[in-house]
Amino acid sequence: ALPAEPERTMSSSSSSASSSPSAPAASSGRGRVWGRREALLASARSLCDSFASKSPLSDVLDNFSSVRERDVLCLEHGSSRLAPFLDREFRGRDGARRYFTLISELLAYENMSFGGYAVDEVEGMVSVVGRARFTWKSTGSSWEEVFTYRLRFDDEEEDPKVVVYEVWADSGAAYLASRGEL
Repeated sequence: ALPAEPERTMSSSSSSASSSPSAPAASSGRGRVWGRREALLASARSLCDSFASKSPLSDVLDNFSSVRERDVLCLEHGSSRLAPFLDREFRGRDGARRYFTLISELLAYENMSFGGYAVDEVEGMVSVVGRARFTWKSTGSSWEEVFTYRLRFDDEEEDPKVVVYEVWADSGAAYLASRGEL
């Protein structure tokens, strides 16, 4: 399990974090932002929980915006030479479906957990650290990994949905596992 870390609230005018969950929201050109932090955190946790519990793909996709469906982007950073899902822009909800289908065809995982949520309520973003044991299915090679998601949400106040899903992970380990060299 991940070590317990405080959730952080960040404003776009400052790079410092507050560990106080009730810290007042920063002001933006749109006025005061109240309650947005909690909604963003709940939405990020919903997505992460759906991964950790290995929910059906339809449940995972329910966490992505239908209001801004065309703007949805899934991007896993890394060299496309290392794995077929790296450095490719999967656009729209159909693109998200293709990304997660490709991932599930190539990889299995277990013991996935998340923690250290950092919420930027002004920009509508949440970053979170995850851990899991991944296995490249065709070779059976496995590795322990720590990865980071950066999630950007739509402007829905009560139930924000993911518009941009970015992943930073150990692409070198994925490459070696795909070759059976781990």
